[in-house]
Formats: sequence, structure tokens, C-alpha cells
Amino acid sequence: MSESRTQRIQFGLQMAEVAGQMSRQHFDTRSLRVQTKADGSPVTETDRDIEQYLRAAVSNEFGDDAFAGEEYPDIDGDSGYRWIVDPIDGTKSFIRGVPLYANLIALQEGDEIVFGIINMPSARVIVHAERGKGCWKNGARVAVSTRDVLDGAYVMATWLEDWDPEVIGDLHAQGVVLRTWGDAFGYAMVACGLADAVVDYTAQPFDLAPMSVIIEEAGGRFSSLDGRRVFDGRNGIASNGLVHDTLLSYVAPGIRHRAQGIRK
Repeated sequence: MSESRTQRIQFGLQMAEVAGQMSRQHFDTRSLRVQTKADGSPVTETDRDIEQYLRAAVSNEFGDDAFAGEEYPDIDGDSGYRWIVDPIDGTKSFIRGVPLYANLIALQEGDEIVFGIINMPSARVIVHAERGKGCWKNGARVAVSTRDVLDGAYVMATWLEDWDPEVIGDLHAQGVVLRTWGDAFGYAMVACGLADAVVDYTAQPFDLAPMSVIIEEAGGRFSSLDGRRVFDGRNGIASNGLVHDTLLSYVAPGIRHRAQGIRK
């Protein structure tokens, strides 16, 4: 591993800690200013403050790096590195007072995500991974589950209204236990072996960027719903790898249902 990558990964961990402190302070005091974006989704002043902090921090430390975030336009760079962030993943949970929101940071080197972190400050859970060095939760190495059949599998879903009722029925018939409260929380649970898969019919690149390295370094598999190993396919599925293809055969046809405009 290059020294420049190592420096950036250490910096990413430090930024996540600060982002967690910023979000938790506002979460605990409930001092939230909420606005509605053009796409109808909510955004808080805290979302924007955290992203501004992350942008400024990267600019000051690694000024030639590219940067992409949820709240502001992308910044080009020529270093070969790109930071991809979601200052608060699960903004609706954050606003509601549910402690399952997260700060997401990913580092891309060339075409490969080499570092990712899910920081859930109010839940006191930090899951991170760097390529080739495993996946870690609060300092302890973690791994995906070993379940190899759908019967009894725990599958997380972010937005149940995105799901075709027929797909839900088919999975229940296979003995799948379907649970909501997805977002980054679902991916963290899969990485830690506490759930067997998570399915996102709707997701943006900044929602999914950290997930491939986190899931893969935990021993699992991440893909889009058409089976590609990409984080910018506007949807995603992560699993322990053992149930991936079987689960994909059930959930992939549901994309047609989602395309009919069920949500957003």
C-alpha cells in the first residue's frame, strides 16, 4: 500500500470522528433546522455543515483530490483519488430522533473503492474497512454470517414501499425474515454477521460508495441488482455471499415494480 493512501485513510478516520461529533451534538440537543430540497427530500443545516467541513478538510490536506457529496456540486481533481461522502445518511431518521443515521465516507483510488466507513455516532457503532486489511467494528474484526440458504435468512430493506408485494410473498414463502430500518445500518449489520443481506431498490452513489469495500472485506459480496460490481447503479444488494445469487434471482425482477414510480 502506498504511503499516500495510508495517509488518506488515517485522515478519513479522523474526519469521520469530527463528523460524528457534529451530528451527535445536534441530534442530542434536537437543535435541527430542516428544509425541503428540490427533489422533495429533507435536509438539515447539519447535513450541509458537515459536508462543508469535509470539503474544506480535504481541500486543505489533499488539494488535488476529487470530491463528491450529496449536498453540493462535485469537485474535480487530478491526484487519482476521490472522496465520496454522505454527511448524514438517513436524514429522516436523524430528524425523527432515531439513532440509526450515519456519516458515510469512501475513498476511491482510480476505479476502486479502497476505504469506507459507516459511523453511527448516536448508536456508538463505527464500521470501517480498507482494501486488503479486513473489516472492523469499534476496533474488533468482524465477518459476515455463514448462512447458505434463504430459509431463516435475515434480509434488511430500506424502503419497503419500493418492493413488489409478489417479491415479498415469494421471499416469505422461502422462510426469509424481512426487516426494515435499512440505510447504512443494514449494511453494517450484514458486515457484522447480524443480518444476511440488505437490498436497496433506490440508492445514490454517495449512499453506496463505502459499502463494497466494507462488505467484501468482511467476506461478503456487494453488487447492483443486475449483478454488476458497481456502486453507482442506483440500487444495491449486499450479502454474506452465500445467499447472494439466490436472493438476487428473487429481488431483481422487482426493479420493474420500482420503475413504475412507487417512491420519489
